[in-house]
Amino acid sequence: MHVPERGFPVEEFEARAAAAQSMMADRGLAALLVCTEPEVRYLTGFHTPFWQSPTRPWFVILPAVGKPVAVIPGIGASAMATTWVDDVRTWPAPRPADDGLALLADTLDELVGGLSGGTGVRVGLPMGHETHVRMPLADLDALRERIAPATFVDATDIVRGLRMVKSSREIAKVAHICDVVSGAFEGIGDLLSVGMTEREAFKAFRIDLLQRGADDVPYLVGATGPGFDDIIKQPSDRVIEPGDLLMFDTGSMFDGYSSDFDRYVAFGRADDDARRAYETVWNATEAGLAAARPGATTSDLWRAMADVLDAGGSLGNSVGRLGHGLGMQVTEWPSHTADDGTVLEEGMVLTLEPGLTWAPGRMMVHEENLVLRADGPELLSRRAPAELPVI
Repeated sequence: MHVPERGFPVEEFEARAAAAQSMMADRGLAALLVCTEPEVRYLTGFHTPFWQSPTRPWFVILPAVGKPVAVIPGIGASAMATTWVDDVRTWPAPRPADDGLALLADTLDELVGGLSGGTGVRVGLPMGHETHVRMPLADLDALRERIAPATFVDATDIVRGLRMVKSSREIAKVAHICDVVSGAFEGIGDLLSVGMTEREAFKAFRIDLLQRGADDVPYLVGATGPGFDDIIKQPSDRVIEPGDLLMFDTGSMFDGYSSDFDRYVAFGRADDDARRAYETVWNATEAGLAAARPGATTSDLWRAMADVLDAGGSLGNSVGRLGHGLGMQVTEWPSHTADDGTVLEEGMVLTLEPGLTWAPGRMMVHEENLVLRADGPELLSRRAPAELPVI
């Protein structure tokens, strides 16, 4: 198995910044401010698990021309210095009385040529769906006052447009972790057995993923039983019995990029209703693959899969969407829903995730990962068996 090179060359970040700055110019933005892990990592290459600490805010400013500038807690200076960013400004965080706000406002003022000189200065800040501002609300209010009469405007479309279409290097990382996870799912019959508890099964599968080459397994959910309606739960001490179904869904990571697909197996036997439900979601995935073409929309994908689910006798789908984008995060833009309407482009990495309720309290969800090429989808996960596996 070829393992992609870790990290990205400088030219990858230069291309990202140039693409962002082109969109900023179209929207009349003097700068773009980001403060969440995926956007900071996307523009700089700064990759650390320290984001799990909520204590400190982190800021990166992309000016209209030039490289990003990092305004970050001093603890991150050394790590940020290893990226392509060469202007790193720090403060001794945490400092609740002024946790970087004065430094951030002064840096913005410098980069845009004076915030207070007129009323037309606009700074982009992601504000829309699937974004958040990672600083205290009181600090955001104070920052707005500091930069007035300049204003923050929503820049969600910029970060969304940048991140939805992946580079070849990004795709290679997702493909690699999907290959690792595919192998683990294919080996599940040799790993798990009747008599194990859910907790033991989850632990064994997580260890196997790490041994096969995953860097981390931050997202692993699933369930066991003759049927279940909770597919995002953590394991219990329930013992796996003959006739049970097991579902695992994992977002495993390689070099900061994620897989996201699931698999079902049955232990010893599977009843006819479960087999039919599995066949229906498998066929719905086939319909989604057939509909996945540049120029189609996410709603076209949703309709193709939903038609198969309806014809298969689904009692309903309470999940809402039938797939989504994938990359640095286990779920990204866009969402395959009836009214999303995002136009599909070559280079998008997507999941197809049809699901149905096949009996009261019993769900069946199937998921595959793909990259959209000029002539259609290329699977990154190895296709699930057409029939429900029994181990």
